Amino acid sequence: MKAVVKLGGGLFKRDPDVEALRTMGKALSTFAGEGNQLVTVAGGGQNARVYIDAARKLGADESTCDLIGIGLTRANAELLRLALGGVGVPNIPTHLSELNHLVGVGKVVVLGGLQPGQSTNAVAALAAEITRADFLVNATDVSGVYTADPKKDPKAKLLRSVSVEKLLSWAFAGDVYAGKYELLDPVALKIMQRARIPTRFVSLEDPSNITSALRGRDIGTLVSYT
Repeated sequence: MKAVVKLGGGLFKRDPDVEALRTMGKALSTFAGEGNQLVTVAGGGQNARVYIDAARKLGADESTCDLIGIGLTRANAELLRLALGGVGVPNIPTHLSELNHLVGVGKVVVLGGLQPGQSTNAVAALAAEITRADFLVNATDVSGVYTADPKKDPKAKLLRSVSVEKLLSWAFAGDVYAGKYELLDPVALKIMQRARIPTRFVSLEDPSNITSALRGRDIGTLVSYT
């Protein structure tokens, strides 16, 4: 299988949780070791948001804030690469064109951000498109896509499936700034839509959620295309 996994910022704490990173690395390296090709994309996490907020207060424009965030995602990518051990490809790509030269069976390539105006969710969608991935798993700090923000609304219900058109309508209703991409930003969704990438949202709290989704288990929320 060719797969891409986007790891949300919840994995990358203000003070890095080494054991959580090691556990995630073990699960993903085991999956790759079963004869699969894997690309992972690291989100920015708390440190990216803190640095971006500080930059804004100092008068930075949004492109500069994006570049600062990209730097933090690449630092997170380095931590994840170390957690993967020997299956982690040493190079952290900084351009999408590098990706197909690095991927391979039994290997895990790790990316962070690539360019301003583009979330790591969009990077994951592009990585899935260019590597012709069979599946994309987006692991977040919630269990999937809900009818409302489950952290704010106790009545929010988990959706077992959702159309990409519905996700786009929600995404276009909100603002998009550096470091603030609620569920998914419009750019990421448009890439998923044009490539029709089979995608599932799951919780990253337990790495087995990710590997179960990759192995075909009905977990979290599946994105549908009409």
